[in-house]
Amino acid sequence: MVTALRSSRPRGPRWLRWDNEGTAASVRAGVAKEWCGVPKIVDHDARRAEIVRATWRIIARHGFESATMREIAAEAGYANGALKPYFATKNDLLRATYQFVFEQTNDRASAAHDDESGLDALTRFCREVLPLDATRIDEARVVVAFWGAAENIPAAQDQHITSMGMWREWLIDWLTQIDPSRDQTAAADVLLQFLLGAQITAALNPNRATAEGYEAQLATLLEGLVGVRPSD
Repeated sequence: MVTALRSSRPRGPRWLRWDNEGTAASVRAGVAKEWCGVPKIVDHDARRAEIVRATWRIIARHGFESATMREIAAEAGYANGALKPYFATKNDLLRATYQFVFEQTNDRASAAHDDESGLDALTRFCREVLPLDATRIDEARVVVAFWGAAENIPAAQDQHITSMGMWREWLIDWLTQIDPSRDQTAAADVLLQFLLGAQITAALNPNRATAEGYEAQLATLLEGLVGVRPSD
């Protein structure tokens, strides 16, 4: 991360913290304050995104139980109690975090297979879900943590059902493009279970498989399902 030199940062009131571009950002309760008579403009959407990312980092590093509102506020750089204007309840924040993880994966997958179809699109999507690097391993940890707590967060259950339904439809479409002569529903379910199982393994036993191992498993599975191995 590139950080601006301290000497180049303007000095301001103690309630201000300067980000990497030298831009002032409040670390208080999200209430716009005045500096030199100029009202502080608060970007609520940006604040919400910061808080969600802080929640994601805590769950990925320390687990679901560590994601208390106090710890999340500290991670995001806010005072305790400052999250209330952005998320009325902890469940609202957890649901937004769960949705954030799926949207990250979906955005990467959409960008990866935007102009592709069939085997290429299918392979790229699977690689975005599989825990092949640090970011995707963290996503897996957060998702698996939510599965354990989902029964107490109905909104997270709904989000999971919706997201898995969308992934399943995508898989069926791509598999059908590869071989339209057969019903690909069962093959899509097998692939989906493999992807979710890989996330569980990454979260609970990260030393069990490497990125190369997941790639080999994916290639073997696709060869068995559609008779074709993906290209590198």
